[in-house]
Amino acid sequence: MSLYWRIFLLNASVLIVAVLLLLGPVTVSTPVLAGEAIVLVAGLVAMLVANALLLRLGLAPLQRLTRAMRTADLLRPGRRAEVAGRGELADLTRTYNTMLDRLEAERAASTARALSAQEEERRRIAQELHDEVGQTLTAVLLQLRHAANHAPDELRPELHQAQETTRASLDEIRRIARRLRPGVLEELGLHSALRSLASEFSTPGLTVRSHIEAGLPKLDHETELVLYRVAQEGLTNTARHAGATRVDLRLGLLPHRGVGLLVKDDGRGIGRAPEGAGLSGMRERALLIGARLTIRDGEGGGTEVHLSTPSGKATR
Repeated sequence: MSLYWRIFLLNASVLIVAVLLLLGPVTVSTPVLAGEAIVLVAGLVAMLVANALLLRLGLAPLQRLTRAMRTADLLRPGRRAEVAGRGELADLTRTYNTMLDRLEAERAASTARALSAQEEERRRIAQELHDEVGQTLTAVLLQLRHAANHAPDELRPELHQAQETTRASLDEIRRIARRLRPGVLEELGLHSALRSLASEFSTPGLTVRSHIEAGLPKLDHETELVLYRVAQEGLTNTARHAGATRVDLRLGLLPHRGVGLLVKDDGRGIGRAPEGAGLSGMRERALLIGARLTIRDGEGGGTEVHLSTPSGKATR
């Protein structure tokens, strides 16, 4: 039944009840007596209440669709409005669900292209940092060493200080290049890359412990890259914002034969803070491989980042 006929029949039923009351034994005097006024007011209230209840029942599917539209989030796919009954509202709900399917598919495709381009740009920048900036700084370091060896004694301390500054800059350039392009992931695999990542983020004030389960299946390159980038972003957020002293980085096999990643710290927790670009980026990467990402406060405090990959991501 269409929405038009629903509302028409609901109002018609109320008007029919009103006519039946008028044709009943109740009469109205002029002027209206107190008892008659009470009966009229009571009848009017009853009709208004009945009309409100009937309209609420008739428009309930539209309200459910409105709530589904308000809570729709393309970064949390799979949520759909419930289709109830038949008619225009059911057709509208199906059309909305179909639109969500199309939007999620288009977003996944565009995100995949964007992240692929981003990884390619990171690789190019890392290569330039290593080949051009890194080699230039290495040449400067050698020139400073040669100058220090032939400089007067009073200038040597300053030249040695310049050497140390140049060496520190060279190390920082190499560290940035490694983060932009995880060469260890391509050369040695995910396990070694995660251990290297844990070692890189470990500082005197932050202890990062890696726990890699033995016997994990070999994953395809795209899944390994998503796991690595989510771990990297989780550790970066912990180091910058959590105020934590300890982080556990775990990789293990899940009951459904997928692989699970956990980054858990003992910091202040995420609370009600809005998600920034880093967390949104993690969600987008998880969608690329159909993985499930959960970010929440830990039971004992801190923040937990869970990434569960679907089964069937292993390579032969």
